[in-house]
Amino acid sequence: MKKFALIAGALASVLSTSAMAAPAYNGHDNRSAPQRVEQRGDDRGRDDVRQTRTQQNANHKWNKGDRFDSRQARNYRVIAQPKAYGIKQAPKGHRWVQSGNDAILIGITSGVVAAVLANVIR
Repeated sequence: MKKFALIAGALASVLSTSAMAAPAYNGHDNRSAPQRVEQRGDDRGRDDVRQTRTQQNANHKWNKGDRFDSRQARNYRVIAQPKAYGIKQAPKGHRWVQSGNDAILIGITSGVVAAVLANVIR
């Protein structure tokens, strides 16, 4: 009789613990429920963030051997005709890109900066 009481008590303990830990199920799961997003009535916070990112990116200096990230580049674009800026053609596997007034030679597959020509683009 003691074994039966002991087993029943242990089983009740295990079942009650898992039932308390499980989330409430109301006929659907919460994975597709929209997330609440708090928004301010004004845009002050967003403008501050944009200005901070611009200021950080504006002071970024590229060096040979750095990994190039276009999100950190200011005024990023690929230079399709480097001869128009007095720059020689990029070697095979490389391309010239613009970051601000600088022309940067990067490896296409690796993204590593091979050369930096400062203030070439006006």
